[in-house]
Amino acid sequence: MSFAITSLNFANAKNVLQEGLKAIARGEHECDLQNLAQIDSASVAVLLAWQRAAQHNHSSLRFVNTPESLVNLASLYGVNNLLTFS
Repeated sequence: MSFAITSLNFANAKNVLQEGLKAIARGEHECDLQNLAQIDSASVAVLLAWQRAAQHNHSSLRFVNTPESLVNLASLYGVNNLLTFS
């Protein structure tokens, strides 16, 4: 699943979450975050929700090209070990 969006924040988190859940249900195992530039705490919440959805489907989900700012935010919240970044 690749994002054409440049932001994932409180304003658009609900829509982005739903699109990601659909992709996971279709069997997507990789999420390319290359274009993601604007983030906030909602970004971390969405990634965690996707991770839970993948696990519920007995699958795995890997986040690639993750912006350093998002990795740092997940670390700040102490949840970086719950997400697979590469």
